[in-house]
Amino acid sequence: MSRLMIVLLLASLLTACLPMSDERATRALEAAGMTNISLGGMAIFGCGEKDTFRKSFTATSANGQRVEGVVCGGLLKGATVRID
Repeated sequence: MSRLMIVLLLASLLTACLPMSDERATRALEAAGMTNISLGGMAIFGCGEKDTFRKSFTATSANGQRVEGVVCGGLLKGATVRID
């Protein structure tokens, strides 16, 4: 296997699951009507295979319920809020 292929493979593996910035996650949650947002760490599960950024959260939904979930996103796509 050539060095270039090895470097590309390692780079893709390292970027397969990265933490999302707090600012980006908060903006996505606020746009979804969430308040009292508490961000957690990087979420390993809960996102699609094309999502490279993942951040867990707890928040109050627009209807007043306390919810937990993950904010997912990618380099060339927006963020998705997924509630457990």
